Amino acid sequence: MPFALEDGKAAVRLARAVLDAHVRGASSVKIPALSPVFAERRGVFVTLNTLESGSRSLRGCIGYSTPIKPLGEAIRDVAVYASEDPRFPHPVGPGELDSIVIEVSVLTLPREVKSQLRADLPAKVRLGVDGVIVSTAETSGLFLPQVATEQGWDQETYLSEACMKAGLTPDAWLDGGTRVEVFQAEVFGEELPRGEIARVEPGK
Repeated sequence: MPFALEDGKAAVRLARAVLDAHVRGASSVKIPALSPVFAERRGVFVTLNTLESGSRSLRGCIGYSTPIKPLGEAIRDVAVYASEDPRFPHPVGPGELDSIVIEVSVLTLPREVKSQLRADLPAKVRLGVDGVIVSTAETSGLFLPQVATEQGWDQETYLSEACMKAGLTPDAWLDGGTRVEVFQAEVFGEELPRGEIARVEPGK
């Protein structure tokens, strides 16, 4: 069932409230009203982008790929984690908050992609629709659905980049010991910092 727009807006407002409070060192967070859906266990990612001169650049993106916590609790966790994304040299500072736009991606359960011929796997991934998880027993790499279209990747490049993100060789998806899964996401985000919130179509 589609995630309602009003719930999507509430998810982004929650992530914004948590981010602002955490970065500013506030002792409490003013939580917006949440519907019962936020008590359901869902996978979710929070993405922070810096908006400058109309251009967006990644500032942090972390989440839970599987539904291990109630959605409201999961958003609170990953909003904090995204502000401290270890890929960046320092956590988000108070002076950055008014230039950051927030996206929240609510995920479906991952589903393994299988094919008699491993070389046919890329054709089973829908660009702009499917996120991918490439994993082995030791490591994993994940991309949200919007990443492939933002980067202009084809399906094979998409899988190869996910493998490299996992620390594997680019062609590791051809190995039968490598698990390839897809999932979908409903994405909601601020159009401007603290601005209007809309549903985001990953393929657009």
